[in-house]
Amino acid sequence: MPPFEVPEGDPFGPHNLPYGVFSLPSGGAGAPGDDGSDSDGSGSGSGGSERRIGVRLGDHVLDAGAAARALGSPYAALLAQPTLNPLLAAGRTAWSDVRRALTAWVTVPSHRETIEPLFHPLSAVTLHLPFEVADYVDFYASENHARNVGKIFRPDAADSLTPNWKHLPIGYHGRSGTVVVSGTDVVRPSGQRKGPADPAPVFGPSVRLDIEAEVGFVVGVPSALGTPVALADFREHVFGLCLLNDWSARDIQAWEYVPLGPFLGKSFATSVSAWITPLEALDAARVAPPERTHPLLPYLDDATGADGPGGYDLRISVAVNGHVVSEPPFSTMYWTAAQQLAQMTVNGASLRTGDLYGSGTVSGAEPGQRGSLLELTWNGQEPLELPDGKRAFLEDGDVVTLSAWAPGPDGTRVGLGDVTGRVVTG
Repeated sequence: MPPFEVPEGDPFGPHNLPYGVFSLPSGGAGAPGDDGSDSDGSGSGSGGSERRIGVRLGDHVLDAGAAARALGSPYAALLAQPTLNPLLAAGRTAWSDVRRALTAWVTVPSHRETIEPLFHPLSAVTLHLPFEVADYVDFYASENHARNVGKIFRPDAADSLTPNWKHLPIGYHGRSGTVVVSGTDVVRPSGQRKGPADPAPVFGPSVRLDIEAEVGFVVGVPSALGTPVALADFREHVFGLCLLNDWSARDIQAWEYVPLGPFLGKSFATSVSAWITPLEALDAARVAPPERTHPLLPYLDDATGADGPGGYDLRISVAVNGHVVSEPPFSTMYWTAAQQLAQMTVNGASLRTGDLYGSGTVSGAEPGQRGSLLELTWNGQEPLELPDGKRAFLEDGDVVTLSAWAPGPDGTRVGLGDVTGRVVTG
């Protein structure tokens, strides 16, 4: 099917146009993975050509830099890059201009003859990590998730939430060097673990390997050290979002995290989609967050909604070995991405182009909406029944896939790029 003939209802139609980075096989032939992503995490592909910025339309990828040159765009140099970082740093005006131009290139008939040769089938390209990750921060913003975790680990507590939870978005700093693109195998981590009844810790592979279904937000425009970013400036700094799986070794984390929080149990791999969806593509999916139950300090108070509603209606699906086990709704997240950005910088910490921050596990109120195996199996006590056997936590060879869509303009759907990872023996 020609690239312009996107089937009606396709979630990757011209209303979406997410950005990625791709390469072509050397000599016009290659063997990319099932989803076209890197399989080894190196981002180099196998004998591929140079990397280039691509925009997805249906099941094709447009070489954005080549299209910009062919049509005389003033943004040709910005799009002729091996990474999205220069575009991220260019700012909101450039983001809007480029998106407007791309929409015209793929919808106006007079452009078709020029850019049709610049499309490539998605199945024929290798997708890479689309931006160079600067810093990585992970939050804990779902009240349903936080309450579930509290009930599991503090069953006798009067309140399953910690005292600070309703007053600020809780987060921690991760390792940007272990952020990998969808399709990269995840090596089972090893570390110290100690069960409550064990006399001493032991070292070995994690036996309680888990996932966390999250949404990642990608920072474009940096900020000055010592200058907090206000809620109203969220869209001036954040370029777009993607699905994110923050893999977790629950047994390693349980032994190490008192008193400083997650470390080796969370730092071995974080998988992100190969496609970054610009915020402008999700304007129709903006919704009000849940009702606040505690008064907020001014820097977090979004009651006025001056920049519109701060939540996003994203419908996430979690599959293990092709079997859907959960459908978490992002609209239930208590803390918004704008509040998380404000919390990240209120002490004067600066933003850098390519900063990535995760929403934290997305969980809804129903059992079938929980975004981690920790919750879905209630810490392993209620294993999932899968077609290939029971699962309390992940086994070697298991493949986890996150997918999602959001309401788009005029009844359309906006698809987010999948995130897939396969667990391999450490």
